[in-house]
Amino acid sequence: MIEIAVLLIALAFVGIAIYLILMLRKVTAVVEEAQQTLKVLTSDVNVTLYQANELLAKTNVLVEDVNGKVSTLDPLFVAVADLSTSVSDLNSSARNLTQKATAAGKSTAKAGGILSAVSTVSSLLGKKGK
Repeated sequence: MIEIAVLLIALAFVGIAIYLILMLRKVTAVVEEAQQTLKVLTSDVNVTLYQANELLAKTNVLVEDVNGKVSTLDPLFVAVADLSTSVSDLNSSARNLTQKATAAGKSTAKAGGILSAVSTVSSLLGKKGK
């Protein structure tokens, strides 16, 4: 009976050993897969970082180019603003001159009317006096 018990214990240890070996092989396969995935991810991250650095460098060059062009255009906008102010002042002066000319024209028309009336009265008086 002891021999059967020892045999059963030995078979149990063999079964446990086989189960542990199979389980360790599966764990080893999972660890190897994780290592390969980690290598791929590391490679992809390195490529992505490299591309991001290149993109940032190109963006910096583009921003410097745009800033240079904007600084070139600044004097143009200043000149346009000055021209706009000059045109506005010219319009105001022309408006004032037109108002003065209109007022002078009205005064001249009144004076012409008065002179005409005086001339008519004087010619009437002159005829009466003759």
